[in-house]
Amino acid sequence: MNNQKAGAFYSPDLTRFVCWAPLKNKLELIIESPDRAELPMKKDENGYWEISLKADPGTRYRFRPDGAGPFPDPASLSQPDGVHGSSAVTDRNLFMWKDSGWKGIPLAEMIICEIHTGTFTDKHDFEGIRSRLDYLVNVGFNTIELMPVAQFPGQRNWGYDAVFPFAVQESYGGAGELKNLVNEAHDKGIAVILDVVYNHLGPDGNYLSAFAPYFTNKYKTFWGESLNFDDAYSDGVKNYFIQNASMWLEEFHIDGLRLDAVHALKDLGSDHFVKQLKEEALSVEKRTGRRKLLIGEIDLNDIRYIQEPGKGGYGLDGQWIDEFHHALHSLLTGEKSGYYEDFGETAHLVKAFNNTYVYDGNYSAHRKRKFGSDARSFPYDRFVVFDQNHDQTGNRLKGERLSTMVSFEALKLAAATVLLSPYTPLLFMGEEYGEKNPFLFFVDHSSEELLEIVRNGRKEEFAYFNDAGDFPDPASEDSFLRSVLSWNYAGSQSDALMRWYQYLISFRKSRKAMQGRERMQVKAYTSAGKLILLERKFEQDHLVIVLNYADDCRNMVSDFGKRLTKIQDSGHLQWAGSGRVAEPVWEPGQNLEIPGITVCIYEFNDD
Repeated sequence: MNNQKAGAFYSPDLTRFVCWAPLKNKLELIIESPDRAELPMKKDENGYWEISLKADPGTRYRFRPDGAGPFPDPASLSQPDGVHGSSAVTDRNLFMWKDSGWKGIPLAEMIICEIHTGTFTDKHDFEGIRSRLDYLVNVGFNTIELMPVAQFPGQRNWGYDAVFPFAVQESYGGAGELKNLVNEAHDKGIAVILDVVYNHLGPDGNYLSAFAPYFTNKYKTFWGESLNFDDAYSDGVKNYFIQNASMWLEEFHIDGLRLDAVHALKDLGSDHFVKQLKEEALSVEKRTGRRKLLIGEIDLNDIRYIQEPGKGGYGLDGQWIDEFHHALHSLLTGEKSGYYEDFGETAHLVKAFNNTYVYDGNYSAHRKRKFGSDARSFPYDRFVVFDQNHDQTGNRLKGERLSTMVSFEALKLAAATVLLSPYTPLLFMGEEYGEKNPFLFFVDHSSEELLEIVRNGRKEEFAYFNDAGDFPDPASEDSFLRSVLSWNYAGSQSDALMRWYQYLISFRKSRKAMQGRERMQVKAYTSAGKLILLERKFEQDHLVIVLNYADDCRNMVSDFGKRLTKIQDSGHLQWAGSGRVAEPVWEPGQNLEIPGITVCIYEFNDD
């Protein structure tokens, strides 16, 4: 593959401008400031046009392909005036890194906090996240996962409508402030994962088609045109995004990429784009001596994405597992609509613990077909689980968080289900103290016509909802401001919930049995309705975690053959519980009564 980089590459002597436009007969560089100039560029055999000239940082420019436009640089590093404005030359070498000793964190050891930069604090930017890094460390997080930060239209957006993959959103602080965040996070022992979108681009400010065949009509995605990964000229498209991934991992010192909806990356070629991405990540890892991870979001229970290439896979380090969330959510809330119709029974969560995929070849009523593959050959830590995330919260009509849907005791139970599981846990910002503010869907497009399309699309998506008159307007600034974290954790329950999360995270990091991530070290089962026993063991440490999702008490008879001693109970007063707790000791053959909506942790005695 051609590894040619595109964009504006500044040096004090000459700045080199490179643009891929293989089907164009003419390409001009238009310098707009400080002095205007229109300069013809020269094309090479691979369709890359180039010119070098004196151009200082801040110089505004565009390209004019075959007399059209002019348009911003498809590989722009900076869009100071937004997606429809000129591109700006930047000095990529100015930043002084101070993280030379940083080597990264294994996926198995990560405690991830997913963050939307604009709503994490009332600063709405990277500086706001930096101001809360000590807080994150205090809770126990060692990884933050940023929702997409590439340049998107307007000032507020989830980030999945970005149209300049190489430019960092100006309203967040731009490239320099993102590097500051990564630098300081590493100094505090926090890894940084970045959510990137390689399956589509937004419509507002998307000028890529003016330059090259970035899109194909062979496929359609839920979001619009499909990117061209296997049609004519797809090598250049793949190279564009591979260079983008390399930039984040190497130049920005990002520790890993979360790849949005990789199932929507349509590539029927012999060398799949995802596999090539992983090869590039390994190359960066080798050059830098630092761990670089790729984690895929996959709406398919398909092990091919994490299978090693030698066995026909693409080699991703991990994948998000929505089914764990669905099984837990439906069990706690009773919801059975939409994709939740495939869940709701205790057996679904038991299978999620034991097999990872709930649908691993069995029939799905929601999909109306057999679905999935068997993931049991992989250790648990290859999979990321959660009880909330941006999708599962923000794609509800009113953006309700779990804290507004279930009881306080259920929040503690949900936290334990995720953090005491053998999987890699991800928490959604604010859940650790029970944030009540919603996380709504919001956009800031410049076209009123496009805004109306978005509004109507959301209304159609939630047509079944009875209270349609209370529909939150995604174009309203109020929807954005309502989604900002309150940081209100002064109340007794919020304080207790925060301490509970801190305890669970510390327990996960320090307890030996919690390090067992192989299949033979974990077992989940039930024989009492909505009560699950989760066994965790590693070396000489052996735990039994009792999870009761029922509103009333459940009884279990011990057949372990040994005495078990309780080491924690979510109903205890120290966690603002009712004070009604399970027995401190569980004897062989004894009937143990577990109060409703409770988690208890027992350990095996050696005597």
